[in-house]
Amino acid sequence: MKSLRNICYLLIINSVLLFSIAYADDDADTLYQAENWPAAVSAYQAVVAGDPEDANAWVRLASSARQDAQYELALEALNAAAALQFSPVQIGIERARINVQTGDQAGAVAELRSSFEAGFTAVGFVTTDEVLGTLAGQVEFDALVAEMEVQAYPCENDPAFSEFDFWVGSWEVHVASGQFAGNNEITREQRGCLLIEDWTNASGSGGGSINYVDKIDGKWVQIWNDASGGQINIRGGLTDEGMLLVGTIHTVSNGQTLPFRGLWTLLPDGRVRQFFEQSLDDGATWSPWFEGFYTRKTD
Repeated sequence: MKSLRNICYLLIINSVLLFSIAYADDDADTLYQAENWPAAVSAYQAVVAGDPEDANAWVRLASSARQDAQYELALEALNAAAALQFSPVQIGIERARINVQTGDQAGAVAELRSSFEAGFTAVGFVTTDEVLGTLAGQVEFDALVAEMEVQAYPCENDPAFSEFDFWVGSWEVHVASGQFAGNNEITREQRGCLLIEDWTNASGSGGGSINYVDKIDGKWVQIWNDASGGQINIRGGLTDEGMLLVGTIHTVSNGQTLPFRGLWTLLPDGRVRQFFEQSLDDGATWSPWFEGFYTRKTD
């Protein structure tokens, strides 16, 4: 009976401790959100005293201590978080901030480089951070940012994604006779990973395509859909004559699918010729489907 009573006491005590720790954690987080750094430091110290395994609380303690200029405490808290296998990248970022605020720019860049080499490529986060962003203009930091941008935005830094740039722009399109066919807007999107086409023909109907490099096989791909139910799926790459893409055209209304190809050629006068062909005999012969000449619109 006495043993059972002792067990009940222990359970009650543990429940009270757990409740107290949870309440302290909530209080600390509230102070952290309010940016009351001295009070947040004290609150998180109470949290980790009650639960030394709370890695997130150690990191919050480090951040609060840094912003209260308690740098030694901040580093000690980060070491505790690291011992608990907390994210090395997040710890490295916080250490870099401490280095900046204590005047060690080289140490800050070294910490950021370690995080980068561990897979951190969020360059925008670094350059807009109110502490880390102050390193701009420092040679080593600027060089690291340039390296991070290459990794963060690979399409923008891969020459393959620029091969179709001669088609980018705002265009008026005419057929060979000179008759107006429509307007086309080709834009680079997603930091160079996509070309988006927005076509409006002379009668006001339209269509559009996405164009990109499939890095699995290195080929350019165009996927087109229009208001009349035309669907084009073609792929290929640059040739001596221009961008040649080959595949199929499908008509939704009748379910017909035919071989199809398109050739975009940059002309000496700066215009672009777009020449589409289709085949009615599985590619044995080809017949013209559309020929348009793109002239850049002027401001």
